[in-house]
Amino acid sequence: MFWAVQGMAAELTTGALVMSKVKASGNKMSMLVTSNNATYSKKATGRIHFTCNQGKDIDDLISKAIETGEGQSIVLNSKGVNSEGVQVSDFNFEWSIKVRS
Repeated sequence: MFWAVQGMAAELTTGALVMSKVKASGNKMSMLVTSNNATYSKKATGRIHFTCNQGKDIDDLISKAIETGEGQSIVLNSKGVNSEGVQVSDFNFEWSIKVRS
């Protein structure tokens, strides 16, 4: 599977989680990917599932952004796993968020 397809799927898992947490906070915030990196450990074939499990970390980040009024950033990880349960890729995306006035 082409690397860009994996990258987009991995970014979506982190971005959708940030967006849902921002919406739940009731605040308007800007969000932006400021950096990313990835490693590929096995050829990705078939259906690949990506997961980000850092919801609590995002909650804490949003609280800090609201409390301080300053931009905050976090590195979120998304792992790609094939249908056999074997990890094929590992992505990190640094997200920056800031409360909008």
